[in-house]
Amino acid sequence: MAIPNNGLITETNAQYYAGSQTFKAPIANSKLATTFDTDLVFGNFDPTTAGYNLNNFKLYKSDDGAPGSFSEYTSAYTVLNNEITITGAVTANDWFVVQLLSQYGGEYGDRDAFGDVVENNYGGYSYTTLEDVITNFMVGYVGAGKLIPSVKTTDVIFFAKRGLQEFSYDTLKSIRSQELNIPANLSVPLPQDYVNYVNVSWIDGQGIKHIIYPTTLTTNPYEIPGQDNQGIAIQDNIGENVDTTSITEERWSTNNLEQINAAKSNLTGMLLSDGLGYPGMYGDNYIGQRYGLQPETAQINGWFTINERNGKMSFSSDLANKLIVLEYISDGLGYDADMKIPKLAEEALYAHISHAILATRVNQPEYVIQRLRREKSAKLRNAKIRLSNIKLNEFVQIARGKSKWIKY
Repeated sequence: MAIPNNGLITETNAQYYAGSQTFKAPIANSKLATTFDTDLVFGNFDPTTAGYNLNNFKLYKSDDGAPGSFSEYTSAYTVLNNEITITGAVTANDWFVVQLLSQYGGEYGDRDAFGDVVENNYGGYSYTTLEDVITNFMVGYVGAGKLIPSVKTTDVIFFAKRGLQEFSYDTLKSIRSQELNIPANLSVPLPQDYVNYVNVSWIDGQGIKHIIYPTTLTTNPYEIPGQDNQGIAIQDNIGENVDTTSITEERWSTNNLEQINAAKSNLTGMLLSDGLGYPGMYGDNYIGQRYGLQPETAQINGWFTINERNGKMSFSSDLANKLIVLEYISDGLGYDADMKIPKLAEEALYAHISHAILATRVNQPEYVIQRLRREKSAKLRNAKIRLSNIKLNEFVQIARGKSKWIKY
């Protein structure tokens, strides 16, 4: 369906796929009312000004609308509420195209409308905004003759945000990721909206992930007070402890991993003559080896720790200058664009809000609270099943893998 017809889809195919909207001649009142799902961001119409780089779109003009005849329009115009007003004169034959920034640059002018605004809109139909959830809840669940006769909108907003936070931790597909390079100091700052990590991997030359594991071999001290020769913490002139650098972290960043990691140490052909051990097995710092080998030290992908003192993730020295991918979860409230709910979990959020509102009120029948609690749990369970996205073909593939014979 190329043209929206009063359904939930409000963009044309050209708006969604290409990020463009065409305005045919004649242009009424020199106004271009865009209907993208993405709001226009406007800094300046002049490419020579700094504000121009803030624009998330480009405007093109043609004298007759013929293919290939469009060029960027850089004369004066203004933008208000997604409506562009052309300040200068517009002739009866003028055509205009609004092109959102795209990774391929669009199809108009010099095809240089580069950005990722169009791509960020892809797949948006599978979500609903938190604002829509709150509005729908007030319409469908609140009013005379309903379970909730009245409630403040601020209460609904609070419980909706709390529900989104809780869902983001273990229900919603809210895993975010960053591609980073490990610098020489072996530390990278935690993302601004970081709550907890999911996975950390380094990427080899083939683009394959190799899991980096957290380690218990070392630690990042939270406080490092300076001490006098009696072991007493030293204070500055305002009575605060004087912080020093961590010797533990310094030793970890400069250690010899071949003396720690059995998988990295060069032990091939180094068995003792009696075949019962390795050189230095009992006196050096090798961890594991033949007896007491732990999975933590029996791998070559490196380690990381969370440095809560500095708000950074620290890595072992063998990961210096490597490319990593950090996958983590947020709470869904860090940015306005994050405040969206998968439609598969929308009903579960309504149930969460209903239970939270009535459970905090006095003199509510306990059987009503218990009923809403069971409904909340059941709908949350359904949402988890839906969002797990497990398909029958995947089950078949796993079953076939289990049927393989191990041959020697």
